[in-house]
Amino acid sequence: MLITRNLVASFLGASLAFSASAGAAEQAKPLKILLITGGCCHSYSTQKDILKKGIEERINATVEQIHVDDKSTKPPLPLYGNPDYAKGFDLVIHDECSADISDLETIKGVLKPHTEGTPGVVLHCAMHSYRQKDFSKPVTTSEDRTIWFDFLGLQSTGHGQQKPIDITFLPDAKSPITAGMANWTTGNEELYNNITVLPTATKLATGKQGNDEKMVVWTNLYSDKKVRVFGTTLGHNDATVQDPKYLDLIAKGVLWATNKIDANGRPVPGYGRVSK
Repeated sequence: MLITRNLVASFLGASLAFSASAGAAEQAKPLKILLITGGCCHSYSTQKDILKKGIEERINATVEQIHVDDKSTKPPLPLYGNPDYAKGFDLVIHDECSADISDLETIKGVLKPHTEGTPGVVLHCAMHSYRQKDFSKPVTTSEDRTIWFDFLGLQSTGHGQQKPIDITFLPDAKSPITAGMANWTTGNEELYNNITVLPTATKLATGKQGNDEKMVVWTNLYSDKKVRVFGTTLGHNDATVQDPKYLDLIAKGVLWATNKIDANGRPVPGYGRVSK
């Protein structure tokens, strides 16, 4: 397990126009974010540091990490069996790939901070984690096998070949997350299928490979508490994760989930980038 702390760094030239007065920023307590990485099929040892640096450069936040280098579909993340793993954090980013962690009580433990009100951000293979029996059967009603999908806002079971994805933000969504974001085309990426988009989810962007078009960015309101969750299926390859456009999107998703973004897509006072 790797746990690191760092203060927010100055960031110049980012495509996302985050700013805040030094006085306001000094008065605001940085968001405390927990980033979870590890498991199958991805270069998490590199991507965890890209995400930490990219978020801390863009907003007033500190990112701590839980990471294991295990490449299996059952990575031994130390949060398993510890339902209080996120105590003291303002938000948890799930970027793990744990397809064969299927014990119901373990999954409930992973969800416990969120069921109690902690916002979340879910990236890429988090959509293909914590699978239960009949996970590919379309979701119709909430039941034990759907509890992770309920949190995500999306049921996805797989993807096609790695090819560039054309990202289109939906103006009708009128979300502060997408305000000022321009459409772009990724390098080679995985377009995740959408078996079911839950009614609690709001689509923000679609991705297209040839004639295949799917939701790739969204928000979700989880449980009766309407806990905020931001999600994107993008983020397989390092080239995507280190793209400033991707990091801008994640930073804005963090701000939305923690209610620190205004209607124009800018951080509320005290939560933009600052110099230390």
